[in-house]
Amino acid sequence: MEHFIRPEGAPPTNGYSHAVAFTGPIVVVSGQVPADADGRLVGEGDAEAQIRQIYANLETALRAAGSGLDHIVKLTVYLTDLADLDAFRRVRDEHQDAEHPPACSLVKVAGLVNPAFRAEVEAWAVVPADS
Repeated sequence: MEHFIRPEGAPPTNGYSHAVAFTGPIVVVSGQVPADADGRLVGEGDAEAQIRQIYANLETALRAAGSGLDHIVKLTVYLTDLADLDAFRRVRDEHQDAEHPPACSLVKVAGLVNPAFRAEVEAWAVVPADS
């Protein structure tokens, strides 16, 4: 069970909930980067292509754990350039329910483990009861 909270009196949100309450087993996914199954960079210099690969990696990890993108309750997003925020939001919005978005933190970082990586995303998700 997940309960997405966007209370009156809190600042407006853009694609996230202020809080998410949930019950059931949880899956914590390590930060996913724009690398394919062979470890090769996807989308060099292209933030949107990199974020699409990150979401593909998130989906692969979550499915392997019995969950999915639609059960994410918390995201932490690391961007090396805030100009990439719109690309992140476009891709994110394709993969989440606008009425029930996860809680989210966004961090601008000076760099990631590979200097060509523009983004990294980690997630917490619920394993649904029917899994």
